[in-house]
Amino acid sequence: MRALVVTNMYPSPGRPALGRFVQDQVEALRRIDGIEVELFAFPPGLRSYPRAARELRRRFRGERFDVIHAHFGLTAWPALALRGAPHVVTFHGTDLAHPRSGRLSRAVVPLVTLAATVSASLAELIPGAGARRRVAVLPCGVDTGRFRPLPRAEARATLGLEPDGRYLLFPADPARPEKRVDRAREIAGEATLLTLVDVPPDEVPLWVNAADAVVIPSEREGLGLAVLEALACDVPVLATDVGIAPQALDGVDGAHCGPYDAAVWRAALAPHLAAAAPRIAGRARAELFSADRMARRVAVAWRALAEEAAGATRGRGYTRRRGAAEVLNAAPSDR
Repeated sequence: MRALVVTNMYPSPGRPALGRFVQDQVEALRRIDGIEVELFAFPPGLRSYPRAARELRRRFRGERFDVIHAHFGLTAWPALALRGAPHVVTFHGTDLAHPRSGRLSRAVVPLVTLAATVSASLAELIPGAGARRRVAVLPCGVDTGRFRPLPRAEARATLGLEPDGRYLLFPADPARPEKRVDRAREIAGEATLLTLVDVPPDEVPLWVNAADAVVIPSEREGLGLAVLEALACDVPVLATDVGIAPQALDGVDGAHCGPYDAAVWRAALAPHLAAAAPRIAGRARAELFSADRMARRVAVAWRALAEEAAGATRGRGYTRRRGAAEVLNAAPSDR
């Protein structure tokens, strides 16, 4: 199978953290036997889309792909410049929630073969999802090789933090209003609140492991990858019940998932801030959402679409594998 991934979210020398999760998925897909992945990445910005469409036609004219997969809603538009293969688009959150780009992103859905979202809750923003329109849930998973438990003392020494300090990690840029740093500051108390601004991606696991707990009080999340990253490091995590958090944190002792309530969240944090070296058993749960596991889910969807296209070309029916049907028909209630 040969696939083309089109995205405006991909690391570059100037922006090494941009779309690292898309890169992780591309690399995981390339590790699957029988799958060849071509990548077309272009910079974000409205002026980039027409140029991307022209460059796609120039670079790949005459080439054959079994599937063309765009990451981010608006990116699906230039990807349509190439024909002859099923089109998939994965929506990541902002592309559907933004007042302007959300309308343009939703407008492309009828033109693609399969719309996908990174979480079941996000699929609810696509009109007709699970009823008159199939929407697959195809998350970008966590790199459990990069995010793994590290000695807290070692992580703090590397980052120049106090060995006996009390630290909470807010794993986002405070400038993003939907992440709600105000809530994190409200519950931090005497603990130092660490934030991730211009942190190289390969350093992020150190910041997670250095923290006594990770706090994610977001108003909304497309996926909420930071929840999975904390779990992969066995670090306590508190998150609002958005994105992947309800699934990922359900039944994990020492984790908390629920609506933001300052008193409730402070009570949940208290035992972690009082412990000498707080840890939770979260890694096994994170591994259920690993980049490799989620890439295999994407591969199942790709192969099912290729089978559909081949069947349509031959003008006869075929029997789709049950696993492929489950991936393609994943509905918003598939939690």
